[in-house]
Amino acid sequence: MPDNALADDFQPATYEQWRKSVERALKGGAFEKLRAKTYDGFDLSPLYGRATAPGPRALRQTPGRWSILARIDLADGETANAQALEDLNGGADGLQLVFRGSQGAYGAALPEAALEQALANVRLDYGIPVALEFSPLAPGAPAAVLRLLDRNHIEPSLTRIAFGFDPLGAQLAHGHAWTETGKSFAAEAKRVADGGFRYGVVAADARIVHAAGGDSAQQLAYALSCGVAYLRALVDAGIELERARGLLLFRLAADADEFAETAKFRALRRLWARVEEACGLSPQPALVHAETAWRMMSRNDPWNNLLRATIATFAAAVGGADAIAVVPFTQPLGAPDAFARRLARDTQLVLQDESYLHIVDDPAAGAGGFEALTEALCERAWTGFQALEAEGGLARALAAGRFQGEVQAVAAERARNVARAKDRITGANEFPDIGENALAVLAPFDAAAGTGAALAGGIAIKPLAPRRLSEPFESLRENADAHVAKTGARPRLFLANLGPVAAYTARANFAKNFFEAAGIETIFGPETDDSSVIVEAFRSSGAKLACLCSSDGVYSDAATPVALALKGAGAKLYLAGRPGELEDRLRDAGVGEFIFAGCDMLETLRKALEEAK
Repeated sequence: MPDNALADDFQPATYEQWRKSVERALKGGAFEKLRAKTYDGFDLSPLYGRATAPGPRALRQTPGRWSILARIDLADGETANAQALEDLNGGADGLQLVFRGSQGAYGAALPEAALEQALANVRLDYGIPVALEFSPLAPGAPAAVLRLLDRNHIEPSLTRIAFGFDPLGAQLAHGHAWTETGKSFAAEAKRVADGGFRYGVVAADARIVHAAGGDSAQQLAYALSCGVAYLRALVDAGIELERARGLLLFRLAADADEFAETAKFRALRRLWARVEEACGLSPQPALVHAETAWRMMSRNDPWNNLLRATIATFAAAVGGADAIAVVPFTQPLGAPDAFARRLARDTQLVLQDESYLHIVDDPAAGAGGFEALTEALCERAWTGFQALEAEGGLARALAAGRFQGEVQAVAAERARNVARAKDRITGANEFPDIGENALAVLAPFDAAAGTGAALAGGIAIKPLAPRRLSEPFESLRENADAHVAKTGARPRLFLANLGPVAAYTARANFAKNFFEAAGIETIFGPETDDSSVIVEAFRSSGAKLACLCSSDGVYSDAATPVALALKGAGAKLYLAGRPGELEDRLRDAGVGEFIFAGCDMLETLRKALEEAK
């Protein structure tokens, strides 16, 4: 039997056949309701056909496995070195050094003075990838690396050290100006390149745009304009264009939106190839590093960060990243311990050694959904790039502040959607775990390690500040935890469940998750419509708040007398669901707030938390 004989019996389904199948599943529902709009402004279809004209392949600079990078950000040099060696022996290919003031200094950072100690016994002459995160607060880090190599008689060309000079990224993160930095940066980069280093001497790092809430097109436009600015600076310093483009490294954040993030990494390669062509160069695969996103991580129930990091790593790998660093899942709590770092390594090792994601180059090529998303991102990002260049280049654009304003507008929209749980964050605004056990970290979170502190000197510009999406809900939980520490008990809310189990269960569970997102413990009441029994249970619960939970039909008959009775017992009243025509009657009976999918969850919980104490 020929190899393809069995396959010949199964003809590929057409788009029309899939569409009919979807419409049958909808049972009369509108297909258009399945469409979604991204923060970039284009529509996502629930169904795509095969791409008839796939774009250029998004290939890694070196085909095959991507490099697994372990972040080194511990304040103690000796401990940092021990963990660096453990990471390398445990499966990491290289290291990413994070200094105070670096874009990736998420609550922990390596002091500049501890750099040499942190790299002790690391065989740099074996070509181990080492990426430095540029920081204006660690200006001596490149010189320290050069001294270390000189003292150990290591030929620079044998190393894979990425110095990652990124003054524009520092400008955007810290608020200081480019001014004369461009000339001095290019001269220093040229000295390093002339010394034999050829791997990521300069870095166009767009993580700050993502961390501040920007959309994918804004990240790509920034990365392109930053890359072009550095090319110009290097050429002005006397480096020929062909050589200059080989010194450039791109770094992007990888989020947990698998399809959009895969498209983003693929789009970067296509866009940069277009820039190279415009420069008269024959396109070559760019060097692209990825780091799992800080914005998506949560402090509460941080185990969910493992799932987010896995999806983000998958997307970056499928999108063609040359190297990936996974932020350990406990990073929002403090400096990660060896266990958290091991899981960060293993996330990538499983995807490489068990899922074989590196075997196929650009596996999303030709897939209709990925190609459509990639092309849409390319168009939007190119328009954004042209706008930045029209302002005179990235440095002048950042000084004008328009770009930062656009990023902050997207961030504000994102924050509104998180507040209303339209953007769901497990462990924060959805499925909270108020009984979670504390996880160990080596040192508490250090807010001063990160970005956002303006540097002295120069003309200040409007910086972008990194912010995790879950922070507003974490603030509520911290408020509730402080109440527990002070009184020994959590703020409580009584669930007044009316009617049979089938009538109240869905909304009672919704209310439980809703209020526990603020750290308010929910107490289930008895299954009854008897107002006196419900009031007695409420008084026994020790709660100050009560929420009525049932179906609309039960509300129509039983909600008013129960609400009046609970109000008489001193309860601040909520009701789960939209009130509809019953609103006036329910408010007259004492119901103050209605909770439902899409309401302003954050503001409602702020009020409830104060009332519950």
